[in-house]
Amino acid sequence: MAFQLSPGVNISEVDLTTVVPSVATTIGGLAGAFTWGPANEITIISNETQLVDRFGKPDANTFQTFFTAANFLSYGSDLRIVRSVGATAKNATANSSATTVLIENETDYEQNHSSNGTSAFHAKWAGAVGNSIRVEMADSSSYSGWTSYKAEFDSAPATSTYASQRGASNDELHIIVIDVTGAISGTANTVIEKFGYVSKASDAKNSDGTSNYYKDVLNSRSKYIWWAGHLAANWGTAGAVSYTTVATAYASTFTGGIDATPVAANTTTAYGKFANPDAVDVSLLMAGATTGTTIPNYLIALAETRKDCMVFVSPEQDDVVNNSGSESTTVITTAGTYTKSSYAVMDSGYKYQYDKYNDVYRWVPLNGDIAGLCVRTDNERDPWFSPAGLNRGVIKNVVRLAWNPTKAERDELYKAGVNPVVTFPGEGTILYGDKTLLNRPSAFDRINVRRLFIVLEKSITKAARSSLFEFNDEFTRAAFVNIVEPFLRDVQGRRGIYDYRVVADTTNNTAEVIDQNQFVGDIYIKPARSINFIQLNFTAVRTGVAFEEIVGRV
Repeated sequence: MAFQLSPGVNISEVDLTTVVPSVATTIGGLAGAFTWGPANEITIISNETQLVDRFGKPDANTFQTFFTAANFLSYGSDLRIVRSVGATAKNATANSSATTVLIENETDYEQNHSSNGTSAFHAKWAGAVGNSIRVEMADSSSYSGWTSYKAEFDSAPATSTYASQRGASNDELHIIVIDVTGAISGTANTVIEKFGYVSKASDAKNSDGTSNYYKDVLNSRSKYIWWAGHLAANWGTAGAVSYTTVATAYASTFTGGIDATPVAANTTTAYGKFANPDAVDVSLLMAGATTGTTIPNYLIALAETRKDCMVFVSPEQDDVVNNSGSESTTVITTAGTYTKSSYAVMDSGYKYQYDKYNDVYRWVPLNGDIAGLCVRTDNERDPWFSPAGLNRGVIKNVVRLAWNPTKAERDELYKAGVNPVVTFPGEGTILYGDKTLLNRPSAFDRINVRRLFIVLEKSITKAARSSLFEFNDEFTRAAFVNIVEPFLRDVQGRRGIYDYRVVADTTNNTAEVIDQNQFVGDIYIKPARSINFIQLNFTAVRTGVAFEEIVGRV
């Protein structure tokens, strides 16, 4: 017990309730081009509606990234997205004579673009979509002549109660945001946001204590604009101020927004946001549509470093679209350029699906679906079950495949570590393989085994942290074993492993290990294997023969 300096009763607690925690295995990660949204920061998306709201509708330059995300979300509800933008991308601005800038995200805005500049407003995010934005603003002097959108508000802006109590006047503003071309809402001249009775006073507060300062309100609540500058010198001050009013309502349609297709280096920078496993939890990284090896091999290296996630890649579009007769050879050649790893999974191609936002059909890579099948497997069974086959491997939203490989072609693909996706009449489109890109015989050349070990390693590593800074003695070693064994017993009961053994004693924690302030726990696992090959033997026998006589000889 702890030493005491004078008589008394001391109470202490020893917590022996530590268990192996559950870990997430269904979190997707994707980086790529979108028409709208924050760039180079992680945004959590739960469904396709939220995807459109945050990152805009797809166009001819962004549909493959968009539908990779949307396809994944059709199986699961936890996707981390990083928008990638080209170096020349710009945010639209309300001042046509102002220099346009790229504001990547909220952090970039706060650090580099939040001071009073040459424009009153910037579009919230980069891209040509911002050129559809128009902002109009009126105060107590200009409201009466504000014919366009005056009816959107109940009364004229005047002096707020907060300002009046402090001897200030004429602080209120009405601000409205319009989608001029319909690029955002789908209908031209739609009012997409309005902010009534906001204040020019920097210290203005609502009755609930939140800020009513128009700069703060726009920056925190608007999905379409950043504040960029005041119209008058004393706007944004505090105290007993008679705020300058404007005789004519402010109105400006934004210009200068530029789309810039990201190159591979831009996209790897975006994927780099997933690099730190201590800061970002992600399980399933999708490459989307790629050309060349830069992005796939970057992602595989990232997964090899993290060791707690898997990468899903597809062939290049030209490998399977309009490449009749040469698909197998070309896909296998592409597979040969990807880094061989048990943390990577490659499928055989592209699917044709309907783009409801543009009323066209699109070719989209399958890796978003294959990652999604892992989510379905987690939800229906466990991560250590194979995501392939008729029970869990049916792919959604398929009009047709770019290439439907034959049995002979599937054999060649499988030898190269490529998982065929096949359409069977009456049964649907199926993931028909569960290999990783590991190019040597090993238990880890199967998706379910690699995902099993990710779960075990991730969970037990978190549990093992409770042993840090404890003594390496019999008590600590026994506590570790007593934490891990029930967890492995549960996994065994759920068909994930055939058998296991946990060793943490003096055989592996020798005096030398202890003197080096180390602790060793050896965990031996016999992983469950999925069935990839079925042999059915049919034997015809004579009518008078008893089965008992021949079964032992078959």
